[in-house]
Amino acid sequence: MAVFSVFQTTFLLALLSLRTLQSEVLSEPLPWAPESLKVSINSTHQCLHLQWSVHNLAYHQELKMVFQIEISRIKTSNVIWVENYSTTVKGNQLLHWSWESQLPLECAKHFIRMRSAVDDATTPEQRFWSNWSSWEEVDVQNSLGHEPLFVFPKDKLVEEGSNVTICYVSRSQQNNISCYLEGVRMQGQQLDPNVSMFNLHNVAFIRETGTNIYCKVDRGDDIKGIVLFVSKILEEPKDFSCETRDFQTLSCTWDPGRDTGLLKQLPQSYTLFESFSGKKTLCKHKSWCNWQVAPESQEMYNFTLTAENYLRKRSVHILFNLTHRVHPMAPFNVLFKDVSVTNATMTWKVHSTGNYYTLLCQVELYGEGKVIQKHNVSVKVNGELVLSGLEPDTEYSAQVRCANANHFWKWSEWTRQNFTTVEAAPSEAPDVWRNVKSVQGYCVVTLFWKPLSRLQANGEILFYNIVVEDPDRPSGLQLLSVPAPANRTELTLDQRSYQIHVTANNSVGTSPASVLVVSGDPGDEEVEEERVKGTEDGFSLSWKPQPGNITGYVVEWCDRPRDPLCDLQWKHLGPNTTSTVISSDAFRPGVRYNFRIYGISTEMVPYLLEKKTGYSQELAPSDNPRVVMSNLTSHSFTLSWKDYSTESQPSFIQGYHVYLKSKAGQCHPGSEKAVLSDDSVCCKYKIDDPKQKTFVVGNLQPESFYEFLVTPYSAVGEGPHGAFTKVTTPDEYSPMLIRIILPMIFCILLIMILCYLKSQWMKEKCYPDIPDPYKSSVLSLIKSKENPRLTIMNIKDCVPDTIEVVNKHEGTGKSPTEPEAAKPTYLYLLPAEESYSGPGPCICFENFTYNQAASDSASCGHVPGPTKAPSQLGLLTSSENLLTALEKNCMNSLEEIPAGESSLNYVSQVASPVSGDKSSLPTNPPQPELCSEYKMQMAIPLGLAAPSSSGSSSLSSITLLDEGEHYH
Repeated sequence: MAVFSVFQTTFLLALLSLRTLQSEVLSEPLPWAPESLKVSINSTHQCLHLQWSVHNLAYHQELKMVFQIEISRIKTSNVIWVENYSTTVKGNQLLHWSWESQLPLECAKHFIRMRSAVDDATTPEQRFWSNWSSWEEVDVQNSLGHEPLFVFPKDKLVEEGSNVTICYVSRSQQNNISCYLEGVRMQGQQLDPNVSMFNLHNVAFIRETGTNIYCKVDRGDDIKGIVLFVSKILEEPKDFSCETRDFQTLSCTWDPGRDTGLLKQLPQSYTLFESFSGKKTLCKHKSWCNWQVAPESQEMYNFTLTAENYLRKRSVHILFNLTHRVHPMAPFNVLFKDVSVTNATMTWKVHSTGNYYTLLCQVELYGEGKVIQKHNVSVKVNGELVLSGLEPDTEYSAQVRCANANHFWKWSEWTRQNFTTVEAAPSEAPDVWRNVKSVQGYCVVTLFWKPLSRLQANGEILFYNIVVEDPDRPSGLQLLSVPAPANRTELTLDQRSYQIHVTANNSVGTSPASVLVVSGDPGDEEVEEERVKGTEDGFSLSWKPQPGNITGYVVEWCDRPRDPLCDLQWKHLGPNTTSTVISSDAFRPGVRYNFRIYGISTEMVPYLLEKKTGYSQELAPSDNPRVVMSNLTSHSFTLSWKDYSTESQPSFIQGYHVYLKSKAGQCHPGSEKAVLSDDSVCCKYKIDDPKQKTFVVGNLQPESFYEFLVTPYSAVGEGPHGAFTKVTTPDEYSPMLIRIILPMIFCILLIMILCYLKSQWMKEKCYPDIPDPYKSSVLSLIKSKENPRLTIMNIKDCVPDTIEVVNKHEGTGKSPTEPEAAKPTYLYLLPAEESYSGPGPCICFENFTYNQAASDSASCGHVPGPTKAPSQLGLLTSSENLLTALEKNCMNSLEEIPAGESSLNYVSQVASPVSGDKSSLPTNPPQPELCSEYKMQMAIPLGLAAPSSSGSSSLSSITLLDEGEHYH
């Protein structure tokens, strides 16, 4: 125990002595502490630059030291950064260190201090830290000015994906300030009453002009903003490679990758460094750079390509042997010689790369746009190759390229040259066909031929020779030459058979002949037509094999059947072929194509075997027939569409649908109800025969309104539902009335036409004109000596033809009880001819000019007169005697009329005076004729008694007419 106590006491004393010594050492300042610390600010890059020195070092003394740097923000106790900076210090050397702040320096105060320690093996006793230097304060806000609002940092440049801190500094007491990133409000953190900061994480590239950030006072006009430039990350160059073409220059190329997007604000540079020679060059282009080959024939090269901008640096390396990176230049002076029908010799030259280098050259021959031959040739200076197996009169293209044969790196560029082989006679006969028509006893033959292909023509075809030979007359040859590029001609032949030879000719020779026999009788009428269905691949046709010897078959069709020329096509097939597929780019949906299959006999005579027709694709009918309505009755009408052509429709017409609309909406047997696209209901009649183009719509109601529509239908649909035609049925009696009225109208029109044509005759017979007194023959009987110009005759000058007795009341009153005076009647005086056989009818000529009372009589009647013959009267030679006798006898017979109440007026049959003034009449009357040609007429009042039969009278020939009766 005693030993242990002694040992413990000794250990404690030693430890106490050590601590005392250490306290003394630490309390003394180190001889190499940092001094003269200065801090400067770089606002553009938001950096703090520190500068200091270490005193008490000998001029040639060097020590490795560690400096510990502390940075505080806002207050010294808030340490935000601690870093140890190691460096070798020399006497009187100024030391520098920089620190970049994530928070803009303008947004808060910063405090910096440091201490040092010797970290050198030569002075192991100096391994303790020195004392801290005093705090250096950095406050940028004092230099900002007096504006109310600031936003930092200004025009900061960062890479895409970086984290950025934004802050604002406000001079006002109002803290209601909002900040926005591209219009989106940001949430921040307040550092002090006037400063707030915003942390942006993983910022993205938006545009080349930068990202907009601004802050504004919510209730004020103060607004401030900055632009944050975000750059895309600089990529490492790709596909870095170097090669030589002439062993004098190395050409290095690379892919710079995507653009950073900020070439103006953030330019980038490329540097090429070769480690073996230690040379370095700044490249002028961002994707390639040239390097001069060393004259001492350096073979190995080690290049480092460095891409650099303000934010980042990227490097790639390459090591290669110069002789393995040879890219030859393109061959030149390519020529062709000894060109014949099937061969040609090709020569070319290459650029020299030294006698000890051999180049491998590749030759490709093109024909019709594709490679037909490939050859490899080893050359040093000149190359040569014979091309064989060529076609006559064919244009070819040959190209050549070369590469290093020992160490292949790259092919040179191609060098191309064209050449054409010489012509030869055509090798194939033309493909010939014909179309035969019979016109007015002649056979019109249209010959068609297809142009020979380039391989068959062996040159440019100049013309076609056509020889027409009559087998019965070998000497009667016809030669016709048709210049190219024509592909048809027309021949007019008689009804005999002819053999036609067709050849194609170029500048070298003639092709084999195509032989075709044309007969006057085509024999096409007896073959029935069969329907076929087309597909996307074309029309699949088949036919029965023909017995006997045939040389082949021909299928004929038109690519454009609706055109006048139709573009006739044909296809020759072998004798063992009984089916084929006809396809053409000209085939269109909805067009009917007709095919004819011919057999070719051993005598080269074609004869028709089968007819086929079809559509590549059927479509619904495109139009409806034009319907004519007829035979309209009260119960039916007839529809017809005979002009409708089914051949021009886009599908095979299978029949027709007749739609009928009515107000009743009832469908009769033979029809069915149908609902149209406009939801209207109608009756549908179906016609299954496409050849039937008439239809009778029956079971209709009289005087009813109907609408009808006729549409064709096929396997793919029916025609369009266009406008309906309206019709109204007549009543049941209208046809009967029409059959009666129409003939009557016709008869009336006929009578009117006849009356118009015979108007003069009708006038003369029914209502003749009153004779002109100046033209009367009566005046010719008067011969006045006293007045030869007298034109008006007196009553005494001629025997009157009519005497009218008028009842008058002169100076005597009329009793009211007396009956009304009767209207006058007429008496007819018969002619005094000896031939007159007795009383009978006579013509009554009424003239009411002189007596208005006589005009009231509407007709004449016949009254029997005396039975005495007219011959007893004798000839009246004096007008006075006649008047006296008439007046005497008349007055004796008028028992109830007092004397003086009657008078006689003359009524002329020749003229009607317009007034009683005779002096106004014409003075030169025509010469009158014999008065014996006129009749005499007397009028007496009504109610007179007939003369007694016993009384003798000289007026035995007078006829008495009763009231209202005239006898004509």
